[in-house]
Amino acid sequence: MAAPLSLPAERQVPIRGQRIHVREWPGEKRPFLLVHGLASNCMTWEATARRLHEAGHRVVSIDQRGHGLSSKPDTGYSFADVTDDLRDLIGHLQMRSPIVAGQSWGGNVVLEYAARFPFGPAGVVLVDGGFIDLQSGGNGSWEQIAERLKPPALAGTPRAVMLQRMRQYHADWSDEGIEHQMANFETLPDGTVRSWLTLDRHMQILRSLWEQRPHELYPRVQAPTLVLPAENGPDERWARKRDEVAAAEGGMPNARVRWFEKTDHDIHVQRPAELADVLLDAVYDGFFPA
Repeated sequence: MAAPLSLPAERQVPIRGQRIHVREWPGEKRPFLLVHGLASNCMTWEATARRLHEAGHRVVSIDQRGHGLSSKPDTGYSFADVTDDLRDLIGHLQMRSPIVAGQSWGGNVVLEYAARFPFGPAGVVLVDGGFIDLQSGGNGSWEQIAERLKPPALAGTPRAVMLQRMRQYHADWSDEGIEHQMANFETLPDGTVRSWLTLDRHMQILRSLWEQRPHELYPRVQAPTLVLPAENGPDERWARKRDEVAAAEGGMPNARVRWFEKTDHDIHVQRPAELADVLLDAVYDGFFPA
């Protein structure tokens, strides 16, 4: 029987001289820790978290450092830093062997965490991320990557204009999902928005992502791993993604791949119920420990 729904507790957790903002749903079953992507925020996991909670699981979603309502130090955005954050946060919250899920860059964070602390997670979930390798497939030099992936200057955009753009670009997303994506931005008193993650910190993270070599981490991941890529974008990019996903599946001791066809990069926002059900099925069929 499903557990009764509860509103999440919201708090700032002090770790490593920083404060990490978390949203937490109670539950008696195996805990899930949900990690967002670059320039995103914990609210993007909201609908997925509720469904996991409804099934009786304890669920925690977080704002990583520099993002959302968490501390924003000027430095400290290497994978060692952010995975130490996860380790200490899990210990502070007394989460016993959680299933750790990350989306996009958050997937690469979770991959690094599972490789550095192989007996920490009971399961790993890589949601259209974790296999991102910016040095593979002819992506170019760091300078080319930095120019191509530098975020647009959105500061000063009226919130109403940004909201309209979101709705036009993601016409098949729910209103709730759009609002959760809008939480990537701080709304200023004059009604304009700016990203919670500053450009300098964004580029520090991007540089760390460019330097990471996922194929070197795959053999060190001991926990069963779900790799959940989205089929989207031009055919050339999809072909490169298939190669990256195949490398992840072949490189980890115990990996399972499930493609989300005709789905945006933000699987957890566009199709949260289906994503949650895939995670729950992995518990029910014994791939993840209950």
